[in-house]
Amino acid sequence: MRLGRPAWAGSTGGQGTILRIGEADPIELHFIDALRPGAEALISTLKAQGMPVTLLSGDAEGIVGRFAERVGIDAWKAGVLPDEKADVLRAKAAEGKRVLMVGDGLNDTAALALAHVSIAPGSALEATRVAADFVLLAPDLMRIADALRVGRSARRRILENFAVAAVYNMISIPVAFMGFASPLAAAIAMSTSSIIVSLNALRTR
Repeated sequence: MRLGRPAWAGSTGGQGTILRIGEADPIELHFIDALRPGAEALISTLKAQGMPVTLLSGDAEGIVGRFAERVGIDAWKAGVLPDEKADVLRAKAAEGKRVLMVGDGLNDTAALALAHVSIAPGSALEATRVAADFVLLAPDLMRIADALRVGRSARRRILENFAVAAVYNMISIPVAFMGFASPLAAAIAMSTSSIIVSLNALRTR
């Protein structure tokens, strides 16, 4: 018994899932997948930010094309095997690109492991969740856009804190080396620097 892609199940046609038992004629089964909440809004947000979006799916071309058109994805590829998804990620990495991969199926695990950052929904298979860097607990995919926003904000705060620390050391070390700083002044200066860095980090919230 075989249940799966037409080519794998021994069918020369069809766009759905094929069930074949022994040498009997293949039976085509049609399933309708529902978009996850926030999918269309997420794609629109990413495109507005200038981020290219690519859909890689193992489903038939007609099904993938309809979903891609619905959510506004121009670059898509159907009938992609797990190894082929991983090859796409390797090619992107070789080009120096940083890829965010979102997947929920067992056939996504290799690509998720290769991605610069990977996210799996909480409803994904356990193996997929293990392979991902982040697990999205909320069902709304727009939380991915929130995660990207928080990540950018955190990166800015880190760079700002590095700058604060560099300026502090450029001033305080020569002053202390020349003996102009008392222990009390040094303690106050150090505490003030830590407070400034901590307050700046809280701005990420």
